[in-house]
Amino acid sequence: MVEIAPAGPIDEDMRPGEKAVALPERFDAGLYFIGRIHTPWTERGACPRRGDPEEGPLCTLEIDPRWAEALTGVADCPRLQVLYWMNRARRDLVLQSPRHDGDTRGTFALRSPVRPNPVASSVVRLVGVDGLRVQVRGLDCLDGTPLIDLKAQHG
Repeated sequence: MVEIAPAGPIDEDMRPGEKAVALPERFDAGLYFIGRIHTPWTERGACPRRGDPEEGPLCTLEIDPRWAEALTGVADCPRLQVLYWMNRARRDLVLQSPRHDGDTRGTFALRSPVRPNPVASSVVRLVGVDGLRVQVRGLDCLDGTPLIDLKAQHG
C-alpha cells in the first residue's frame, strides 16, 4: 500500500481571496496506483479545463503488468471513466480564485485539481487497447499522472 504525501506547502503563492488551512497530521486511507497516464501536457497552465472526448489529443493509460487481466473486455467499451490522482496539486486551499474568472468560491464548488484529496474523474472515449496501453481521448491531466482506476461506462 502506498501512502500519498501532501503536495504543496501552505506558503506557496495564492491568488487574492484564497485561503489555506493546516492539513491533518495523518492519512485515513491508502490506495494503489494501477498505472500512469501519458498526455501532451507538462505544465498545469497548459492543461485544458475539461478534456474533449471527441477532438482532444490522444492520451495513453499505461497499466502496471499486475493488472493486465483486469483489462479483459475493456476493448469492447466505447467510453471509460478514468480516476486519477492529481499528484502535483496542493491540498490545503478551502477558498480558491480560479484564474479564468477570479471569483472566490469554496473548493467543493469547483472542478479544480486543488482539493483535500485530489482525485479527478474524466469520462473518455476509448481509441484502442494494445497490451498494457489503453489509448483514449478526453483527459485533462499532466503527463505522468498516477492512474487510480478505470470503469466501463455503459449507455
